[in-house]
Amino acid sequence: MSAETENRHPVTLKDGILEVRDLDAGYGDLQILDDVDLDVDDGEYVTIVGPNGAGKSTLMKSVFGLTNYMGGNIVFNDEAIAGQKPEEIIHKGIGYVPQNENIFGKLSVRENLEMGAYILDSVPEDRIQEVYEYFPVLEERTGQNVGSMSGGQQQMVAMGRALMLDPDLLMLDEPSAGLAPDLVEEMFDRIDRINESGTAVLMVEQNAKEALRRCDRGYVLVQGGNRYMDAGDALLDDEQVRQDFLGG
Repeated sequence: MSAETENRHPVTLKDGILEVRDLDAGYGDLQILDDVDLDVDDGEYVTIVGPNGAGKSTLMKSVFGLTNYMGGNIVFNDEAIAGQKPEEIIHKGIGYVPQNENIFGKLSVRENLEMGAYILDSVPEDRIQEVYEYFPVLEERTGQNVGSMSGGQQQMVAMGRALMLDPDLLMLDEPSAGLAPDLVEEMFDRIDRINESGTAVLMVEQNAKEALRRCDRGYVLVQGGNRYMDAGDALLDDEQVRQDFLGG
């Protein structure tokens, strides 16, 4: 980790699939990220938290090639991907669900899922069935236009579409944003199940306490740089982290 990152306790990494080192990135000439480091192990569940404007979403977008790369390294499955375009990165085994504009509202559930497999010669029916197993309500509404569905159901469609290529890493940007309180825990349960199936998860989440409670490791970003990294439950138990970033 960079010199300014505080690793609260020793954390042993085993089989890293994503390694970000000294990443500088932003939009146009505006630099948002400064020497950011990040690791995700194979099958691991990692959460990024921090105050608004800390650069959390920018970090996710940078991994997926959606920002202006300014320096540092991004390595996925032993291949340098920094500076590559999203249409190249999606072939590497990374699925990404942005917070906004993540569905095709005029298309049906089935058509949205098929769009997730657009780079393949044919739609893999087994993957559609696996998505339906994660999200049974989508099978019930397979022909419904997604624009007429609830926010929670639309989020399931977006996640399902990203899973169509069976990614090694699923990146989720604020998956619980805008959901009714009674649906938030259900959404987290579904993410847990996806991770338990073997898919690594990297998530930015506003509900920091719940996200850290469930994840393997967490990162706290502040003003575009690393502040803390530790196991999720250790960050929850850290008094300084709680006071500064989790509301006590």
